[in-house]
Formats: sequence, structure tokens, C-alpha cells
Amino acid sequence: MEETEQTPPQTSAELVIDLLSQAEQFVTGLLRTWNAYQVLIALGLLLLAHLAAKILAPRFQNWMRTREGWPMWRMRFLVLIHRRMRLIVFVGTIWPTVWLMRELTWPSRSYLLSIIAQLALAWLVIAIVTRLISNSFLRGLVRYAGWIWVTLSILNLTHASQNLLDSVAFHLGETRLSLWLIVQAILLLAVLMAAARFLSGSASTTIRKNQDISPSMQVLAIKFLQVVLYGAAFFLGLRVVGVDLTGLAVLSGAIGVGLGFGLQKVVSNLVSGIIILLDKSIKPGDVISLGETFGWINSLGARYVSVVTRDGKEYLIPNEDLITGQVVNWSHSNAYVRLDIHFGTAYHDDPHKVRQIAIEAAQSVDRVLSFKPPVCHIVGFGDSSVDYILRFWIEDPTGGLTNIRGNVYLALWDAFQAHEISIPFPQREVTVLPGSKLQTQSD
Repeated sequence: MEETEQTPPQTSAELVIDLLSQAEQFVTGLLRTWNAYQVLIALGLLLLAHLAAKILAPRFQNWMRTREGWPMWRMRFLVLIHRRMRLIVFVGTIWPTVWLMRELTWPSRSYLLSIIAQLALAWLVIAIVTRLISNSFLRGLVRYAGWIWVTLSILNLTHASQNLLDSVAFHLGETRLSLWLIVQAILLLAVLMAAARFLSGSASTTIRKNQDISPSMQVLAIKFLQVVLYGAAFFLGLRVVGVDLTGLAVLSGAIGVGLGFGLQKVVSNLVSGIIILLDKSIKPGDVISLGETFGWINSLGARYVSVVTRDGKEYLIPNEDLITGQVVNWSHSNAYVRLDIHFGTAYHDDPHKVRQIAIEAAQSVDRVLSFKPPVCHIVGFGDSSVDYILRFWIEDPTGGLTNIRGNVYLALWDAFQAHEISIPFPQREVTVLPGSKLQTQSD
């Protein structure tokens, strides 16, 4: 039984020489008469497309400005047409030229033009399709990779290019990593990450629309879904291209030990964020107080909680502080908040009348709840006044607390002025005893 001899794989230098020889043959072929004619025709069509785009693009842009009320996706498509006007005109003129030359001349005399037409059409399709990717970096990566791939495919250079990239390799343990493997991994990971981003965005929109799920559980579900989708995309991409994940398991253990020592605060905030989402102690929309910070929860992040105050400042509070510190949640179980106001009146004013006037004044303010009526009590007899406390309820703490207190104080002032109720202030009297002399000292 005869053994067939296997051809040894070519080295990188031999592959480069082979590609250069093919390029030399291609350039030499361009010098032939009909090939040169085809190149000149393509250049002429490109010049014609450039001039046509210069004329049509401004008019098309003016027409776009008159399309008011159109959906956003349609306007983005029009912007894409405006930006690719030159390539669209070139594709629209070169293909009829190819078909016409095939009818009038030999097919070999339009072969080069057909290749150029295929390249132009493929580039245009890739430019249109990649606009669906929202991330600009990922969109550019997929676009240029697609352009390179279709160019090599149309020129029948994919096999030679693949061999060249595969010949450039190094070994990491028992794993062989080549440039071709890295390129495959990058492209596949980019596609899978884009798919994971699309799926997570669609699922997040569905979860947020579900009114049966609490806001904190919505955030937890979205974060968990994102971790699962992106993690699955990463490991699936590496697995498909042939990367051995056994080494990654050992590496992840070492990374875990490093995280435990070097990133204690980060890990603590991540765990604290999960605890906050699970125990539902705070959720988006709650009004909280932490130290001197008072505001409402804007969003719950993996590392911090965004709190927006009444003056428009946004505080990023680490999750650990909300777990270990004392937090006042004004709307934890319900949105009802009771506020207290202290004031005093003169001793000659009837306290029964003062209490009634104070309650009516508080009830006249818009945000004060009527089904939880205000109450007013005497809390003491001061040096110069009878001291009272006025208590009332509101259900919208996000609207502010200082402003509602100010409105109630203003209502009390107007009511006391209308009923001649006086608000005393401390006074001091100096009595000169009989027989004493009052002396003044001048400088």
C-alpha cells in the first residue's frame, strides 16, 4: 500500500511571496488593452458619480428638511443615503455598463468591470446593514471587517490570506494562538456581543413595561440578564473559535484571589447592590435622606446609587454606605410623610382659638392631605409664648419638604394677621430701683 506524501505547510515568507506574485500578475494584467479600457471606464463612472453626488446631495438634503413628522428610523435611512450618495450613483451606473458590455462585446472584456461592480455593491450593502448597530466602535469594526472579507472573497484571496494569518502564531502553554484565530475571535465576539446587547435591550424594555414587577426587582432582573447574556456571548465565542477554556478556569481562580485582596471595596459595593435589590429597602423613585443628602433615587447601579436632590445635584452614593449607614427612606412602605411645625403665640391669645386657626390654615395649603387632617397641640409654656406643634401629612415628598413647610408658615402668618393673633418675641426690661442713681460714662 503506497503512502501519499503530504506537502509541508508553507512558511510566512513563502505565503507573502506568493501573494506578492499574484499581485504582480494582477497589475501586469491591467496593462493589457481591454483591461486598461475597463479601468478607464470605471474611473470615468467614478468621476461621473462624484459630480452627480455634488449636484444631487444638496437638493436631497433640502428635501429631507421638509420631511417633518417622519419616524426616526426613516430619517436615519435618508441620512445614510445622503452620506453614501456617491457610492449609490456609482453602483447605479456601473452595473448597467457591465450588462451593456456583456451584450455588445466578449465577456472577458467586461470581467474586470464586473469585479469592480461586485465590490461596490457589496461595500454599499455592508454600509447599509451595519447602520443597524448602535455602538459606533462596534459598527466601524464590523463594517471594515466586512469590507475586507468581501474584497478578499471576490478576488479569490481568502484561502491565501487565511494561511498567511494562520502562519503567524505563538504557543501559550498547550494552546496555539494564531493571528487568524485572534481575528476570528474578535469578529465573532463582536457579533455575539451585539446580539447580546440587542437581546438585553429588548428584554429590558419588556421587563420595565411589566407593572407586576417591582422597580427594584426590575433592576435586579435586568442586571442578571445582562450578566448572563454577555457572559454567555464571551465564553461561547471563545469556545467556537477553539480556545481551550480549561486554562481560563485556573486563570479565573487566580483573578478571584486578586479581586478579594485588591478590589475589596468594589466587590463590597457589588454585593451591597445585590442585597439592596433583593431586600427592596430602596428602589427607584424613593425619597431618602443620608446624612445631609436629601433627594430621590434616580437609578440603582452595580456600584453606586444615583440620588438627585432638589437643587439638581446628582450624588453617586456607594452601595456599601446605604447598607452600613443609617438611611431615612421617606417612601419605603408608602408615600405618606408627616411634617411638624413649631410656633408660639402670646399668652393673652385664646389657645383653643389658636389651635383651630392653625389647623384651618394648614388645610388651606394644596399639598396638605385632607383625609389625614392636621392636628395642633400645646407642647409647653415658654418664657414669652405658649408653644405649639402643628402636624400635617403629604403624599408627594419628591415635590420637596422645605417649600411645603414654607407655604404652611405663610398660611399661618396670614391667618394670625386676620384674627389678630400675635407672635411674641423675647423682651428684656431694665428697672431702676428707688434711691439708685443712673450714671453715664462718656469717653
